[in-house]
Amino acid sequence: MKESVISIVLGGGRGTRLFPLTYTRSKPAVPIAGKYRLVDIPISNCLNSGLNRILVLTQFNSASLNSHIKNSYHFDIFSKGFVDILAAEQNVENENWYQGTADAVRQTMKHLDKYEYEYVLILSGDQLYQMNFQEMINFHKKQGGDITIATIPVNAKDATGFGIMKADKKGNITSFIEKPGLDILNEWKSEVSDENKSKGKEFLASMGIYVFSKDVLKKLFDEHEGDDFGKDFIPAAIGHYNVLSYQYDGYWTDIGTIESFYEANLDLTLDLPQFNLFSSNPIYTRARMLPPSKINGSYVSKTIIGDGCIILADKIEHSIIGNRTRIDRGSTIVNSYVMGADYYQTAKQVSDNEAAGITNMGIGRYCYIDRAILDKNCFIGNNVRIIGGKHHPDGDYDTYSIRDGIVVVKKNAKIPDGTNIL
Repeated sequence: MKESVISIVLGGGRGTRLFPLTYTRSKPAVPIAGKYRLVDIPISNCLNSGLNRILVLTQFNSASLNSHIKNSYHFDIFSKGFVDILAAEQNVENENWYQGTADAVRQTMKHLDKYEYEYVLILSGDQLYQMNFQEMINFHKKQGGDITIATIPVNAKDATGFGIMKADKKGNITSFIEKPGLDILNEWKSEVSDENKSKGKEFLASMGIYVFSKDVLKKLFDEHEGDDFGKDFIPAAIGHYNVLSYQYDGYWTDIGTIESFYEANLDLTLDLPQFNLFSSNPIYTRARMLPPSKINGSYVSKTIIGDGCIILADKIEHSIIGNRTRIDRGSTIVNSYVMGADYYQTAKQVSDNEAAGITNMGIGRYCYIDRAILDKNCFIGNNVRIIGGKHHPDGDYDTYSIRDGIVVVKKNAKIPDGTNIL
């Protein structure tokens, strides 16, 4: 059955709400959990589901995403599997870039003609979850679906931020509304499990994960000119095609804002995180062949540490430390995500810089960092204090931004000795 499915990962969005993390990279290329990229999640879910024919559509700030995919996903010469990049392109028929989720897939359809397939699985490149797509596709086939939408039960508070489906007992979607107001929510309750009903999760939110039968998808593109699946194509298909809801009860979060990104990452450090990095279904990523991390004299608790780190800090708690991070003695990191570095400075560079009073890459001596995100390749001097909190108004500055009380130090930023962001 896997030979009948083509998976398409949408990776071309600007990700403006994740700025400044998306200033130099696309949203799916943003690092998570200290060693992965967001795009690794849907690709890994595909591979763990036995689906190994995957196309990633890229457009905005795509260089690092393209490089990551090229260096990460290789199949042997006897396999029919691939993870290929399809960059947005202008041509004689269409001079426009991708205008939305549906338009991106529409412009891609001509490239699918060289493959044999019956179903198209469409995925977002910026969500955190673990799902067996085989089960969703089997449901689609068994129920005779034309379109199947993965949905997740949510409560009334969360429902106002999603596209909400109304489905009957058999899973047939009968209506759809985009971000309904609280005053009309009671009209949009669906059949859910008793457990979800007891939690007040009676509204089915679209997860932005779709299975289309090939002929139906082509027909929809012929019939409609909209650019987005959620706003244009799904509402138009309801009542004319067999549109199904596939209810998913596991952990799922849309990495849409700095706050949701921060919370999803730090949740991974808990004793029982909602997203299990240690499950039997691995998350695949680029193999960097880094040395093991080295820690000396540090108190470390509820912390994930990537590869190749050199840590002399006094204390690290409830934090994620990414690959190649250097933290000097006397420093404290709490409630923070330090993304690490793309390369090492040589021992000579480090000693020469210290002698000249130049800040080295990493975190210097006697720093205190709380409720912050440090993007890659940051140069944090000695005696720097960065303390986030709701008392900070949102703002953008030369070397950092503040969103929802979280201080985000920009990639390659240089923070001088003694700086206070309080």
